[in-house]
Amino acid sequence: MKTIKEINERIKEGKAVVVTADEVVELARTAPVKKIAKEVDVVTTGTFGPMCSSGVFLNFGHSKKRIKMGGGRVYLNGVPAYTGLAAVDVYVGATAIPDDDPRNSEHPGEFKYGGGHLIEDLVGGKEVEVVGSAYGTDCYPNKGLRTRITISDLNEAILFNPRNCYQNYNVAVNLSDKTIYTYMGVLKPRLGNANYCSAGQLSPLLKDPYLKTIGFGTRIFLGGGVGYVAWWGTQYNPSVKRRENGIPVGGAATLALIGDMKQMRPEYLKGASLTGYGTSLIVGIGIPIPVLNEEIIKWVSVTDEEIYAPIVDYSYDYPNSTGNVLGSVSYGELKSGKINFMGKSIPTGSLSSYKKAKEIAGILKEWIKSGEFLLTEPIFYFPGQDSGYKFKPMREV
Repeated sequence: MKTIKEINERIKEGKAVVVTADEVVELARTAPVKKIAKEVDVVTTGTFGPMCSSGVFLNFGHSKKRIKMGGGRVYLNGVPAYTGLAAVDVYVGATAIPDDDPRNSEHPGEFKYGGGHLIEDLVGGKEVEVVGSAYGTDCYPNKGLRTRITISDLNEAILFNPRNCYQNYNVAVNLSDKTIYTYMGVLKPRLGNANYCSAGQLSPLLKDPYLKTIGFGTRIFLGGGVGYVAWWGTQYNPSVKRRENGIPVGGAATLALIGDMKQMRPEYLKGASLTGYGTSLIVGIGIPIPVLNEEIIKWVSVTDEEIYAPIVDYSYDYPNSTGNVLGSVSYGELKSGKINFMGKSIPTGSLSSYKKAKEIAGILKEWIKSGEFLLTEPIFYFPGQDSGYKFKPMREV
């Protein structure tokens, strides 16, 4: 019916009809698919939740007396950076923590500050202490450096996240007799609570389940600025079984994302401390879905009541990779605040913010309507369900 080029022309002319994923769900309750597909040009999505596989490449520029920090050690506010790059390039991951953090020696650990918090501080313009040490070479004689910087002092601050935007995910419960501390939050014993982490009907990859419009080069909202899909994400698994509406029954596709952190905002990149687990980064992502045909409208119109997530025990099955799934539950039930499972009424909690996800989808909608954000045609699309591409677990010897 339409092409991305045609939709971009409508955006430039100020004629594009843009709605959020929430809004298209409501439209689909009364209007026929054919009519919506004809009238709507773009559907915006959003998500805002902890995404541990995130981080930032930093380039400091050279000191007057040059130092080769590559191969040495670098700390930013006490958080170690990876230095196996060039002389003054480093990478800081969201889960990096200071060497002197007590970790879980006093269980459960608090993990007060780590890579995610550092990234938030940099984006917020705060001053950060940099301490570097090196072994010295003829061309890089300096062996030590201590200074203070802000993000404006850096040549580059490139947010590069190897695995974001999981397509569906587990609902975590605890069948054991003790409280456990996980990346899915604190789980009370004997099915005391159930935690999930998804925006459901607003979540980008649940609105385009076969990634027919998303690929290498797709332009997106990332951390409050503009970013791009750089590749498929680590642990990408398109072969997961699906329901009739195309939604995978568990974690499936993921995205690797990249963007200029200097244009991002701390409201959409937040450091997180997960008790007993570690640190992370809460990332705001919004992806526009061009309405190219009626099939896309069918996908973006899927409701929370039609999207199901697997329920997994994090006391035994998850840590031991049994693959056992206790059951499934819709996001409609999860968002109600409780689910009925195994004969119990179990309170639910979300690690992701639906309110912020709606905000992100709304901001992206306004960017597109104003003409300041055009869609991109992916350079290529990612392996699909029938491609033979499969995620492989670690081989143990």
